[in-house]
Amino acid sequence: MTRLRRTASAAAALALTAVATAVLGFAGPASAHVTVNPKEATQGGYARVAFRVPNESDTASTTKLEVVLPEHAPVGSVSTIPVPGWTVATEKRKVEPPIEVHGSQLTEAVSKITWTATGDAAVKPGQFQEFGVSMGPLPKVDTMVFKTLQTYSDGNVSRWIDEPQPGGEEPEKPAPVLTLTAAAPSASAAAPSAVAIADKDDDDDEGDGAAIGLGVAGLVAGLAGLVLGGLAFARTRREPVAKS
Repeated sequence: MTRLRRTASAAAALALTAVATAVLGFAGPASAHVTVNPKEATQGGYARVAFRVPNESDTASTTKLEVVLPEHAPVGSVSTIPVPGWTVATEKRKVEPPIEVHGSQLTEAVSKITWTATGDAAVKPGQFQEFGVSMGPLPKVDTMVFKTLQTYSDGNVSRWIDEPQPGGEEPEKPAPVLTLTAAAPSASAAAPSAVAIADKDDDDDEGDGAAIGLGVAGLVAGLAGLVLGGLAFARTRREPVAKS
């Protein structure tokens, strides 16, 4: 009984340690950086994402957010969702070659989005705010890295600009990263193949039917010949033999 109690106590202690680790892990600095949500989107499509901004300071509020769009992956259409108490401004840059959007060639693309708090709308300690953006068509790249600056009311600036390193640990000030996946083949592209297969199956069925028809006809003809031959043989058996 004593051994069982000791085992149960040890298991309970391990469980409490695991829970404490999980709680501390969520509360640690690594989870408090600016992120983009959702974290995945589809190449060539449109995505609605939100830049989630937690306030890390105990004494100051977040008053400004600057998000830089990656230069190597321009996006033709970028629009923002209104955030109460915040103004938004965009900057553009020239792109070469032009971006095609709905048949039009665009020579400019949004390069930076800046949100600025007005009045009492700043993100206070212990709070977070989301800044929504709709963008597309998304470029055919694996990732989009959005380098971000978070400015506080006391003048401090958190620079979330470190790019992820393949196979490496998370950097100290990671930039928000959107992973892009290739689009699945469309139904219209797959339809001709299906039709072609169906047509081929129909042709094969017709060919098989013709072959079966010829085989049946040959069998019937063979049976008819056999019957006629039997009748002729029976007739010759019944006829009297002519006397000389």
